[in-house]
Amino acid sequence: MKRMSTFHFAAALVLFGTASADAADTINTQDLAVRVDKLANGLQHPWAVEVLPDGAYLVTERPGRMRIVRDGTVSDPIGGVPKVSARGQGGLMDVALAPDFATSRKLYFTAAIANSQGSGTEAFSATLSTDEKTLHAVTPVFSMRRFTSGNIQYGSRIAISGDGSLFISVGDRGDRDRSQDWQDDAGSIIHINADGSIPADNPFKDGGKALPEIWSKGHRNPQGITFDAKDGKLYTVEHGARGGDEINQPEAGKNYGWPIITYGRDYSGAEIGEGTAKEGLEQPLHYWDPSIAPGALAIYRGAMFPEWDGNFIVAALKFQLLSRMQRDDSGAFVAEERLFEGEYGRIRDVVIAPDGALLMVTDEDNGALLRVSRVEASNG
Repeated sequence: MKRMSTFHFAAALVLFGTASADAADTINTQDLAVRVDKLANGLQHPWAVEVLPDGAYLVTERPGRMRIVRDGTVSDPIGGVPKVSARGQGGLMDVALAPDFATSRKLYFTAAIANSQGSGTEAFSATLSTDEKTLHAVTPVFSMRRFTSGNIQYGSRIAISGDGSLFISVGDRGDRDRSQDWQDDAGSIIHINADGSIPADNPFKDGGKALPEIWSKGHRNPQGITFDAKDGKLYTVEHGARGGDEINQPEAGKNYGWPIITYGRDYSGAEIGEGTAKEGLEQPLHYWDPSIAPGALAIYRGAMFPEWDGNFIVAALKFQLLSRMQRDDSGAFVAEERLFEGEYGRIRDVVIAPDGALLMVTDEDNGALLRVSRVEASNG
């Protein structure tokens, strides 16, 4: 049985869902009907998914496992994954295939790693063996320079630019003031070459005002980062506190305000910082209040849903939904459609498959890999 609701921006909402996630579900959205197929379940807190060249799926599980899902079968864990700090929000997190993966077998992944000072976000490169059973040449390419206690707000998404360099999101690790310390990787978007070296276009490549790997600052916990395939612009989505989840467009050397300015409040209800605006600090492109707890971001540029071209697709944990954000010709966000609310669990990742379908993973003890495809109109 399908459930219909209303369309929204600011006050009006559209919430669509179905009663069952056990089989393929057909769901009516504002523009079209979609089919949701469960490709795999029994995954333990899956965090990210990528599509392999033959159409199989590479999935990470936060406790520290990487698996392949092919034809409905979930593989044994892939060997060679380093020991991760699977505490709180930490563990094995994002994975991204190198642009030449089909020939090089190279990939990148992020994880919370522990040492004697605590834990922090690290990124690695590796190659997947041809039999898909193990990772070889596992090499750190980025590590936070300051590890600390606590187990929250690691950030940890990867976006690969057209030149093959990596943009990595890093959260404030639960210590908000670190987001304004330019000699600290926390609360930053990091930009490195694929081998970990510093790109020539980094704003602080000489290491003077800021660490040379820092691209932008003033972020709280960005867990979504992606490029728009149409124009190559970089966008992020990040968790606020109580309210104040944001979409940003990180540009070189700019400060996005946290915690000096924010549209959220402390979990106690107390005000944070100096208000919602201050000279020299960037405004978000959009913010949510109340928070939706955004887990990932994709910008739709696919063949399957031409009606959604250019829409921002945001995975949300708290409200267990996908938020489809629509923009006008000026780039302003003008409408939001909320899909699947409460039907499939906490949606951690969303990516666009090569055929234009949406892929999602649910951050649950019994997590699932889901595929959203178009239901073609009947000729009958």
